[in-house]
Amino acid sequence: MRPVAGSASARPLPCGQAGDVGRLLGSRISLLRSHSMQNQALRDRLRGSETLYGGWTVTADVIAVGAVAAAGLDYVVIDLQHGSATEHDLPALTTAIRHAGATPVGRVRHAHPADIGRALDLGCAGVIVPNVESAEQARAAVGACHYPPAGYRSAGGALTSPGGPFCVIMVESRAALADLDKTLAVPGVDGIYVGPRDLSYSLGCELAPDDPVLRPALEQVWAMCRAAGKPVGVHSSDGATARLYRDNGCRLVNVASDVHAITRNVKAELAAARG
Repeated sequence: MRPVAGSASARPLPCGQAGDVGRLLGSRISLLRSHSMQNQALRDRLRGSETLYGGWTVTADVIAVGAVAAAGLDYVVIDLQHGSATEHDLPALTTAIRHAGATPVGRVRHAHPADIGRALDLGCAGVIVPNVESAEQARAAVGACHYPPAGYRSAGGALTSPGGPFCVIMVESRAALADLDKTLAVPGVDGIYVGPRDLSYSLGCELAPDDPVLRPALEQVWAMCRAAGKPVGVHSSDGATARLYRDNGCRLVNVASDVHAITRNVKAELAAARG
């Protein structure tokens, strides 16, 4: 009869294999500890007063996303809503971002528990949740981030780290703006991120920081987040606009988007070469 694994008569692993298993387990434990520390660090920094600088990625290329992270950013967002990355790409992308010293964040496809849970299960330290129109929806999104009793997320993710995730809610519509005070009061809402393009569509105005309709709406969001003690960001894809928002109190500051940054840099270098 074949010995039962784990019994006294079970054959021990050869020395070399035992060493390989030990190194593999040690590497896994080290990675989990690293993930936990990064999650905790960014979550704590969100709850402090520090300005955090991020980048936005719409490509699914590991080298390109890792290069963005290596620029010295605090976090890098993987855009699962409008970018080319899918769940299949998350393990490699989140690992590349962490190895470059930044924290991976997923902008999920929709405010749905399955989308939120999968992003967190596959390596994202936190999520930015779009399509949230009310405090009730925000509460559901927060619940999808956390295990019971704080929420209703299911356990078992392959790349879930021991550190708890963070949840940033997007404001992109007139309805979301109207319910923002209640959304900010929801426990577990760690910050607000404004999608200015969709908000400008909803308000019927131009997409410009100084637009006479959009600007007061942004100022309203900034003031309400400041009063609630929650960090806020407005999406931007260049440093000048990012600094404008930072100077107005935004603490989630997106300085570049990968595709836009590549195009701008190539155009600048081409112009320099042509003289």
